[in-house]
Amino acid sequence: MNQRGEERSGHYFDESPTTPSAARAITVDAVDPPLRLLTDRGVFSHGRLDPGTELLVRQAPPPPPAGVLLDLGCGSGALALTMARRSPAARVVAVDVNERARSLCARNAATNGLGNVDVAAPDDIDPSLRFGLIWSNPPIRIGKPALHALLVAWLTRLAADGSAILVVHKHLGSDSLQRWLIEQGWPAARIASSGGYRLLRIERP
Repeated sequence: MNQRGEERSGHYFDESPTTPSAARAITVDAVDPPLRLLTDRGVFSHGRLDPGTELLVRQAPPPPPAGVLLDLGCGSGALALTMARRSPAARVVAVDVNERARSLCARNAATNGLGNVDVAAPDDIDPSLRFGLIWSNPPIRIGKPALHALLVAWLTRLAADGSAILVVHKHLGSDSLQRWLIEQGWPAARIASSGGYRLLRIERP
């Protein structure tokens, strides 16, 4: 995997990765008790916990204790499983276009004994479902138009008192994304930063 989070022969946002599988287990120590995750090629952050994801896990405010929470672009499930572990009474919905990612996330939820995680393709989510919290390390590499459309589509599904936490590196446009969100009427504030990564909290207008 290169520094942009892409496999040499494919992208983690492909629906059906053609990259040969090479599963590798990791431990997420930022969660108590730690999570044991299986990662794979063709899925974001193979063989490690991405530093942006780790920043979100370590420094984001605690998720609501109940309700419906969303991991947008779940990959192997680090964010979804963290929310599920910290809010066992909540339902966590994990979505990803990548079928290999969905399979990994579901397997990892079962391995860690987290029965409150539902994994699905984006189009399979009930459009009337509303989320009290969205966590995402969004797929910046899909390009600005596609990213903006993706974010708007899901941010509009926040509950009235809901919020979203995004992690984006400054070199991949975190500051311009924050400005764009504000211009679109979405209050967006930087709540943490480390190693060039920014945590942005977005509220409903």
